[in-house]
Amino acid sequence: MKKLTIFYDGGCPLCAKEMRHLQDLDIEQRIAYEDINAPDFNRRFPYIDRLKADEILHGELADGEMIYALDVTYAAWSLVGKRHWVAPLRWPLIKQIANWGYKIFAKHRHRLSTLLTGQARCDTCHSKGQVK
Repeated sequence: MKKLTIFYDGGCPLCAKEMRHLQDLDIEQRIAYEDINAPDFNRRFPYIDRLKADEILHGELADGEMIYALDVTYAAWSLVGKRHWVAPLRWPLIKQIANWGYKIFAKHRHRLSTLLTGQARCDTCHSKGQVK
């Protein structure tokens, strides 16, 4: 049983790269990866607003609870045994700054992706709706 479903932008090179990295580390397959741009996304997940999910990372825990932004990042990296990489993002003082920084990153991720990868968007960051 999956412990977390991540709803990510599969057309964002940075987002897709992070999902591939997580998937490589997810040897126990605790995470489901769902591209919000998949043709059947709205049919399969009618309760997820795709436009809002494009603005801020959405995640769903096994019990149906929705989590967002860095809480999704923290949960995902914790599930693959790398909580220590992201633990500071949830420390009280750093959390506020990290959340603010995440909002800026999310808003400008396509520009940042262009700077870092040479591509703002891609049609083939994933194949057949899967990260790999």
